[in-house]
Amino acid sequence: MIDFEKDYILENERVLLRPLKAEDFDALLEYATNEPETWDFNAFGASGGENLKAYITTALTHRAGKTEYPFIVVDKTDNKIVGSTRFYMINSITNTLELGYTWYGKKYRGTSINKNCKYLLLEFAFDVLNVERVGFRANNLNKRSINAMKSIGCVEEGVLRNRSIDGKGHRMDVIVLSIIKQEWFESVKQTLFNLSTTSC
Repeated sequence: MIDFEKDYILENERVLLRPLKAEDFDALLEYATNEPETWDFNAFGASGGENLKAYITTALTHRAGKTEYPFIVVDKTDNKIVGSTRFYMINSITNTLELGYTWYGKKYRGTSINKNCKYLLLEFAFDVLNVERVGFRANNLNKRSINAMKSIGCVEEGVLRNRSIDGKGHRMDVIVLSIIKQEWFESVKQTLFNLSTTSC
């Protein structure tokens, strides 16, 4: 399973993922300040400077507690930090984890950034960590995110009713999806690789 003391670097020609650090605050502040709607679908997001500080602190605390591993996403074309993602609910006993807390700056949504990131993260999870299942969750109203997850091969498992709260404090249903190891090696890996190399 993940070595929380190690700084993993995942990259290809399009993107680079490296561990989130406290000093990334300045680079992320433009998104927190100018694009607060990014976190409307989920609570505890990084809208505004104070929330961004709390967001980074919480992520780093969870890494230290060995429950989450947060990454910064760098677009290598622009040589610019464009978002963040992480592994969470990491369970060495069941050999499973979840992939989420994913967001990108508005300019980078709908580009090949997401598919490249997902390919690198899933390849790392299944090929290197040898996990059995990678789970995904989203606000059931966040159709953009749900469609993106299904487009990379995620299978819908069900909906947790009234499970959490959104960015405005309203109760929300949470959809649960996953990819299991057999699916990854049989089809998802090649399909996602093709999508990541052909997307704009």
